[in-house]
Amino acid sequence: MQTVESWRELDDLVGNPDWGMHHGHARPTLVYRGLARPTHDNVSGLARLQGDCGQLEPHLLRNFRKYAHQESPGPTDWDWLALGQHHGLPTRLLDWTFSPLVALHFATASWRDEDAILWIVDCEAVHQFLPQGLRTALEEEGSLVFTTELLSRHASDPPGLDSLVESEPFVVFFEPPSLHERIVNQAAVLSVIAHPECHMDEWLAGHPGTYQTFRIPAELKREVRRRLDQAQITERLLVPGLEGLTSWLKRYYSPESAATEPRGRGETMASPAG
Repeated sequence: MQTVESWRELDDLVGNPDWGMHHGHARPTLVYRGLARPTHDNVSGLARLQGDCGQLEPHLLRNFRKYAHQESPGPTDWDWLALGQHHGLPTRLLDWTFSPLVALHFATASWRDEDAILWIVDCEAVHQFLPQGLRTALEEEGSLVFTTELLSRHASDPPGLDSLVESEPFVVFFEPPSLHERIVNQAAVLSVIAHPECHMDEWLAGHPGTYQTFRIPAELKREVRRRLDQAQITERLLVPGLEGLTSWLKRYYSPESAATEPRGRGETMASPAG
């Protein structure tokens, strides 16, 4: 893991043109995930339940669909899982983003006194380990990641995905449906592993060349946060609605914010709302 020393270095590393470029893709094939503390990890909400979480998975989904029946995310189980993940249901999914700035927001919006971690994963490299049927389907679609519809044609649900394992678990990246502005604004993408108890950290460690990680020291978080705020990469954009507004205001007017002078009623720092 490389430790970043400055915003400029971080910007150069994220924009490195020599990694994540593959034939047939006009843009880098990368997704990002920001963790605000080094003790945070890439373990799914389902795996955090511990025990035989694989046995719990269908019950969680069945009851979520039953009691959230007024919602209509889409026809597939993957649509319902994306909706559940969006609202905090323990699933085996992990949240990623196509935007490095969005990932950096989540890495720097909290825990100012601790280092942050930025994960970058090459979807194209990861998908090289898919079973041939899934790999062919993705190539024929001409897409970097799956849609819920395309994925459901080959595996209707997580157990169906598990049944496709040939020798070792594999990872699938798919885009969730645009259920909410939050998903759209965060350029969200989800990952799922064809094994309920396999952790992303472990899978990636066993497949060198598919990922990179960068440590952002606590002392650098303030500058990164200031750059993001200037670019309007804030809770107001990424979490539309009152929840995002109050989170932004709480952070913005916190004594730990980037301001060097206290702000009274009506005072602003670089005009937060314009």
